[in-house]
Amino acid sequence: MPEHGRAGSAVTMRDVAKAAGVSVATVSHVVNDKPGARIGTDARRRVQEAVVALGYRPNALAKTLSQGTSRFIGLVSDAIATTPFAGQIIHGAQDEAWRHGYVLLVADTGGNPAAEDDAIAMMLEHQVHGVLYSSWYHHEITVPQALKETDTVLVDCYAPASGLATVVPDEEQGGRLATEELIAAGHRRIAFINTTTPSPAQTGRLAGYRTALEAADLPFDPALVFLAAPEQEGGYAATGEIIEAQATAVFCHNDRVAMGLYDGLRERELRIPDDIAVMGFDNQDVIAAHLRPPLSTVALPHYELGAAAVRILLGSETHDAARPYLVACPPVLRQSV
Repeated sequence: MPEHGRAGSAVTMRDVAKAAGVSVATVSHVVNDKPGARIGTDARRRVQEAVVALGYRPNALAKTLSQGTSRFIGLVSDAIATTPFAGQIIHGAQDEAWRHGYVLLVADTGGNPAAEDDAIAMMLEHQVHGVLYSSWYHHEITVPQALKETDTVLVDCYAPASGLATVVPDEEQGGRLATEELIAAGHRRIAFINTTTPSPAQTGRLAGYRTALEAADLPFDPALVFLAAPEQEGGYAATGEIIEAQATAVFCHNDRVAMGLYDGLRERELRIPDDIAVMGFDNQDVIAAHLRPPLSTVALPHYELGAAAVRILLGSETHDAARPYLVACPPVLRQSV
């Protein structure tokens, strides 16, 4: 077995790249003799020597690739495939890829850096057209170094200094919409349970809440904004303060917080929406649609996040990478308002 090979498996481009001290993309360019690739003489020689030493053989798929690219689009994520509501990102990307004649290669790494490196290397080896790099929730990330070897679009995450195109939910629009629904139902004293966790959702949804109040000529009252853990226990713990503040409606940071608030209100024999209206965020169907009464909420647009990212990657929709591509969050109205 060659020193750089992996026991029980065929030698890959990543093995060759490690032996030659170059990137996987450089190995791909050399073994596929990509026209116009700028490869130094020394680097090309090292790759060729490593290919011989390791016994690397391009697979049949690689031999069919022309012009250094394929009809594949890669999607690398931390956990969206195992997160039911965020999994719609995959469906949206897959459907849009099919419409353009591409196939989606999906790798869900579970947040494991080694698995992530292997997944990206595999996709580069298959000369994907580009990669969608996605997270199951909207937050700042560090872009893996290997993604600099191919076109990349960030989905539901962002890296400000990367220069990469970014597709994210419009958190502020969603917060504004949730509050507008409560105002439209006649409420004037609306509480907001926000999260204690710093995030675009924390700042954006609060900004949307304030914008909606201002547009309706309702004063912003800091005493009606409560901070709570972004889970069921957080909503439950905030119930007493909500009642003391004499709010007639509550906009919750997410559906899990709303579920906890439901429990707290039920214990106090208060009815939803007759005594207090409740609005959630995320549209986690396993929660929102099955509460009693079913929860009105604002959906995170996961399907459209995936679809829009493919369009941007393929250039069928143009967008300035200097600013994020914002996808609107739609309302899902049920019986809690």
